[in-house]
Amino acid sequence: QVQLVESGGGLVQVGGSLRLSCAASGRAFSTVSMGWFRQAPGKERSFVAGLTWVGGNTYYGDSVKGRFTISRDNAKNTLYLQMNSLKPDDTAVYYCAASPIRWSTAPGEYLYWGQGTQVTVSS
Repeated sequence: QVQLVESGGGLVQVGGSLRLSCAASGRAFSTVSMGWFRQAPGKERSFVAGLTWVGGNTYYGDSVKGRFTISRDNAKNTLYLQMNSLKPDDTAVYYCAASPIRWSTAPGEYLYWGQGTQVTVSS
């Protein structure tokens, strides 16, 4: 069992920035990869950014590359997502997820999920 607790969501204007955090607890030592996903009303949950926990390799969705940065603090078992140059299309519920099995960009491959945090970008 892995528990994920997110924080940092909120309301920002176009061009603004937010930093999301995801603290992992429980059997987090079994985590292979972690990622951020988002879901807007009427749309499927999609991959935003992810990393492999041990190697620290990072991956980004095309729509956020160059604007978002994923990172982690190994000692604190905490995942971060720095979001810059935010656009209205970034408005969504953002979820932190962990996979004890393999690296993947597919939501279905992730076993553990946070509660989600709302990010709203106003124009």
